[in-house]
Amino acid sequence: MFLLAAEETNPLIPQLGELVIGFLAFAILVGILMRLAFPRIEQLYAERHDKIEGGIERAEQAQAEAQRTLEEYRTQLAEARHESNRIREDAHVQARQIEQESRGRAQEEYQRIVARGEEQLSAERQQIVTTLRGEIGRLAVDLSERIVGESLTDEDLQRRVVDRFLDSIDPDVVAAGPDGGAEPRR
Repeated sequence: MFLLAAEETNPLIPQLGELVIGFLAFAILVGILMRLAFPRIEQLYAERHDKIEGGIERAEQAQAEAQRTLEEYRTQLAEARHESNRIREDAHVQARQIEQESRGRAQEEYQRIVARGEEQLSAERQQIVTTLRGEIGRLAVDLSERIVGESLTDEDLQRRVVDRFLDSIDPDVVAAGPDGGAEPRR
């Protein structure tokens, strides 16, 4: 009998009442979870999924936008380099033009100064020749008066005497200017 009592109270096999109460409690628990917890869990899962997927999508969009911006930047940088090279070349061309214009003006100024100097030299030479002719004339008149022994007060006579004197002197010496160049006689 001892065996029968042990068979009837086997602790490993649940009793039918406990089994029904456990099943009903489990069914109520599953019903509550499905009604309240599972929708909330599904909602949180969907939100999390959207955040992750949306974040990845937004990151991809941001990366694509960054790539477009980088390409625009590179294009603008290339254009800016091209523009700076063009501006630099234009500046070099303008500098060469300014330099050529300055040289042209300097050359013109040089030629003008040289021409003015030559004109002044010519005028001074002419003045010196005229002065020398007058001095030579006076010296010739003085010398003639001493040789002839009479005064030459008549201007025509003085002019004739001076001209004869100058004609008697070597014509190359009289015609030579102060620098030794030929100067026409007057």
